[in-house]
Formats: sequence, C-alpha cells, structure tokens
Amino acid sequence: MPLKLQPLEEPQLNLTPMIDVVFNLLIFFMVGTRFADLERQFDVQLPQVSAAQPLSNPPDEIVVNVYADGRLLVSREELSRAELQDRLTTARERYAEQAVLIRGDGGASFQQIADVLAVCHAAQIRNFSLATQLDSE
Repeated sequence: MPLKLQPLEEPQLNLTPMIDVVFNLLIFFMVGTRFADLERQFDVQLPQVSAAQPLSNPPDEIVVNVYADGRLLVSREELSRAELQDRLTTARERYAEQAVLIRGDGGASFQQIADVLAVCHAAQIRNFSLATQLDSE
C-alpha cells in the first residue's frame, strides 16, 4: 500500500475579487461626488410664481390646553383668547386645513371650552377636535 508523501495543500484566501469590489465602490463614489458638485455650479435663474404651495407635509395640529382655572396654553406658552385667535388665524392663512386639538381639563367649565370653540370659529378653523380619555372603570 503506497503512502502519500506529498504535503497537504494549505488553504489560501483569494483577495482579488474583494479588491476589485473595493476599487469599483471607490470609483463609483468619486464619480458621484463629482457630478453633485457640477450640478450646483450652474447659474440658473429660477422662475418666480405668485402663489406657490410648499411641497411638504401638512403642519402638526395645534394643541390648545384649557385648564380648570381658565388658562389657555399653546406650545407651553400662556395665551389670552385674542392672542389665540391671532395665532390660529395666522396658522389658517399658512395652511387652510390647519387642525386644532382642544384638551380641556375635566374640572373646567363647559363655558371655557365653548369659548375656545368660538375662537376657532372666529379664526375660521374647521378642522378641530376635542380630546377625551377612556374611563378606566
């Protein structure tokens, strides 16, 4: 019975494909960066429009907190009814479908909530809602 006298071949890691991929990625990012620089260099006079709407998401709803003592807080800022109406009118002028969420304290009188609803009506806000909480019983 003949014995193998040749030494076993040690495994080798072929790095050529990995180096090719790295070089291709390097070239891709270098060329992509160069095109981005060239695009910004054009001196273009953009057209002007009179009434353009932004191509963005609608703004978040305005949250009006009504406390039991009658205070009104919007974005951690205490406002009077007139200031609230000005803020809501400005928001509606910027975005016609501006949403308002009214969070009334459970101990507040309904008159205070009705006053905020009247302010919304005066500011021509049509998209408003009253926040409630499920009873835990």
